[in-house]
Amino acid sequence: MSTTAGTAQAAEASAATSLLRFATAGSVDDGKSTLVGRLLHDSKSVLTDQLEAVSRASQARGQEAPDLALLTDGLRAEREQGITIDVAYRYFATPRRRFILADTPGHVQYTRNMVTGASTAELAVVLVDARNGVVEQTRRHAAVAALLRVPHVVLAVNKMDLVDYAEETFARIAGEFSDYATSLGVPEVTAVPISALEGDNVVTPSAHMDWYSGPTVLEHLETVAVTHDPTDDPARFPVQYVIRPPVTRPRPHNDALRAAPSAQTAEHRDYRGYAGQLASGVLRVGDRVTVHPSGRSSTIEAIDALGESVDVAWAPQSVTVRLADDLDISRGDLIAPAEASVRPSQDLTATVCHLHDRPLRPGDRVLLKHTTRTVKAIVKEIPSRLTLADLSHHPAPGELAANDIGRVVLRTAEPLPVDPYASSRRTGSFLLIDPADGSTLTAGMAGEAFAGARTASVPAPDDDGWDF
Repeated sequence: MSTTAGTAQAAEASAATSLLRFATAGSVDDGKSTLVGRLLHDSKSVLTDQLEAVSRASQARGQEAPDLALLTDGLRAEREQGITIDVAYRYFATPRRRFILADTPGHVQYTRNMVTGASTAELAVVLVDARNGVVEQTRRHAAVAALLRVPHVVLAVNKMDLVDYAEETFARIAGEFSDYATSLGVPEVTAVPISALEGDNVVTPSAHMDWYSGPTVLEHLETVAVTHDPTDDPARFPVQYVIRPPVTRPRPHNDALRAAPSAQTAEHRDYRGYAGQLASGVLRVGDRVTVHPSGRSSTIEAIDALGESVDVAWAPQSVTVRLADDLDISRGDLIAPAEASVRPSQDLTATVCHLHDRPLRPGDRVLLKHTTRTVKAIVKEIPSRLTLADLSHHPAPGELAANDIGRVVLRTAEPLPVDPYASSRRTGSFLLIDPADGSTLTAGMAGEAFAGARTASVPAPDDDGWDF
């Protein structure tokens, strides 16, 4: 491996091991908020005034000990009902790693909130009440994690203190969940028996479960391998902004001249840079690349990062790329290696989670936002709605309501270079937006639903008189 590639690997590994994004999920009353509160409290990530406020609130409710769930349930309705409604993000750190935690709701009516919280997660913690075992919501959350291609899943079997810390109970639940997760294509499941209320195996090892020799929840979060070699993935560089530096000149007195566009300086007369964040892979000076959707090709002449020229850039760096040829490139275009490019298409089949209270129906006109590009689109067909409890497909549902997950066929006004979501979570995802008010309607994942599924051939939809 070249020196530049080794440098990219080392830098990526350093960034990956220093930060972990993870999400929590679990049925109502499984103790999810208590687990998060215990994790923050026992890792010394709670400020003194926060703990005092929780203690006062707990005493006002007649509780002797602080209710650690109040550390995360911030909405008044959450505190009153004892459930999590919205995604709550928490930031904390230990000497070994920094964390961004998305505490997501467990109720079926808030499935869309879990999708939002887990969409960028590298790990999902799924809670199960040891008294109830794997229930429908457990399977639902495992399926959502599989749909979103979350690479690591932790099964936290909670309330072990209420089943006398029985090893047999834990083994039965862990086995059932692992079998189901494996059938979904989840690559890795780690099961941990815990009591969030008592603190067993959350941050410190439990004195009541000497039969368990695995890591605590925090130990696993600190040590799980999330390193990734960016050279394993094809490079994808969505253009966010075209840079043409203006000239510095005396302020004109004439208002018309003052409003006139500036010329280029002699030093940067021919400068044209394309700025953005590298979504995946590695770009090097001298690489042959293709610009989509035009299909024009060129060579990377230079890469600028933090005001300096560099020879190599890797995801997720934000850089400016300069090409050897003057091409018509604007915001929303995608730069990719010529030998590992993507074929743009106006026909898109995807699995989506509908987020809005207004149903999504065939014939709806929407805006589709993919990376930095937004285009007009039409919902041509909704072939099926997914029942996450047993992974069955309800054919031709007619519409998708809030929290529904289903398959859609879309036709876009312009070709889009969309990767399968299984290959890239960044360039395989998109949003559907209401063109009337700009509200987000639907989150989409291009391609097949679950890992390992074969790609089905879908005929290109007829235009039916639409103008694209």
